[in-house]
Amino acid sequence: MILKMIKAKYPIGKFKEIETPFYYYDLDVLNKTLSEISRNIANLPFEVHYALKANVNPEILRIIKDAGMGADCVSGGELQAAFDAGFPSEKIVFAGVGKADWEINLGLDNNIFCFNVESIPELEVIDELASKKGKIAKVALRINPNVSANTHHYITTGLNENKFGINLSELDKVIRLVKTLQNIQLIGIHFHIGSQITDISPYKDLCAKVNELEDYFVQNGIKLENINVGGGLGVDYEHPNHFPLPDFESYFKVFRDNLKLREGQILHFELGRSIVAQCGSLISRVLYVKEGTSKKFVILDAGFTDLIRPALYQAYHRIENLTSEDAEQEYDVVGPICESSDVFSKGYSMNGTKRGDLIAFRTAGAYGEIMASQYNLRKLPKAYTSDDLGEV
Repeated sequence: MILKMIKAKYPIGKFKEIETPFYYYDLDVLNKTLSEISRNIANLPFEVHYALKANVNPEILRIIKDAGMGADCVSGGELQAAFDAGFPSEKIVFAGVGKADWEINLGLDNNIFCFNVESIPELEVIDELASKKGKIAKVALRINPNVSANTHHYITTGLNENKFGINLSELDKVIRLVKTLQNIQLIGIHFHIGSQITDISPYKDLCAKVNELEDYFVQNGIKLENINVGGGLGVDYEHPNHFPLPDFESYFKVFRDNLKLREGQILHFELGRSIVAQCGSLISRVLYVKEGTSKKFVILDAGFTDLIRPALYQAYHRIENLTSEDAEQEYDVVGPICESSDVFSKGYSMNGTKRGDLIAFRTAGAYGEIMASQYNLRKLPKAYTSDDLGEV
């Protein structure tokens, strides 16, 4: 039954005619995700900025922009992609621990909403560049709340030992500096504790820390107009068919119930993975099934150049054979790249597989296409949407 449900999601006949590997985006899932977010923040002083680092496919960006979301960027390239997609400048925030001068100037020239500032040197540079243009740069201080996100150590970002943000011990010094800078306007504070967070409790800890810091800024005579709690909400990689939407209701409820917004404040979110991950799949074709001494290898035409998360993070993606109904067997699923780390999964059970079968890697809408590379001089895969390929 589940196999029929999976296959019903895909225009498999059309897949067979397309050169693999390629990315496939189910726009129905994306639109349902955006509708669920909108439903949960309706009539609240909440604003969501889509984190472009998850996926910058032009059609994906267009749909998210049309849904009324803002943009969260971490590079000049992402800023330009947001401008090109039509995101209003007044809804664009620019984060990142190492902003180059040209990137800051791009933000200044386009009058973006806010720079999320991560260090004293960055504050000084933004002030200097803004001064040369006769502009006032609006900034939020990215503060490390020293809250553990209980996630993979590569994607935790809110601890004192991480490279990101301003530590609590530095705040007095930073505030004194901000008050002397003529071309800086402090409009808020910013946090981001990590990514792929599936345990909601760290967000409660973050709310408690934000409430404490709000009192600190009031005592220093600073009124904050904006609080930005970043993103990081995780998705269900193991059961994308049963849980295609993240638990947005519980996520937003944590902040609604625990964070004490002051009068007139706006609460900002920077969601990426949770918006686009579940709508995307990487579709690959089986090149060979190789018999090893004690195992079988499924060798695909997709590799870590097309979906790097398993090699980089040892991350799990559900793998489905779209063209086989044979009894399940156990395989090591690998790619063609000349690196031993080009392995998607070891000892993975899926329907009996043969050369030419189509394989789907689920939940690949985030950090799939955007992280693709041309290592081994491989071609970058194309991307298609459900609208491109018509009805299933």
